[in-house]
Amino acid sequence: MFGAPKTKDLTPQQVRALLDAHEILLIDVREPAEFAAERIHGALNFPLSTFDPDALPQAGDRLMVLQCGSGKRSAMAVEQCRKARHTIDSHLAGGIMAWKASGLPTVTIDSATGSVRDPG
Repeated sequence: MFGAPKTKDLTPQQVRALLDAHEILLIDVREPAEFAAERIHGALNFPLSTFDPDALPQAGDRLMVLQCGSGKRSAMAVEQCRKARHTIDSHLAGGIMAWKASGLPTVTIDSATGSVRDPG
């Protein structure tokens, strides 16, 4: 008997290369405060707490990739997409924690000045 389709785990390096090539639409499913504090440049915020696969933007010919803090919530969002019969099946394995552990940059807020630091 066949199980449910497997979620595609993408590495931070794969996601970065796809972002740089403009081949993916990255969806961050963390809550707004988490997203505001630190995010991956180019990600859009669609929190898991109010996640609706039908409300996601059209990705055109780009692959839609989900992302969270550690990979758990993005995997849950992929499952919600699957149940809603969407073709979204990819996420950033390990989330933003794996992204940062790989030495990749994030957009943050400078607590001293309140300005946005975006290394691009």
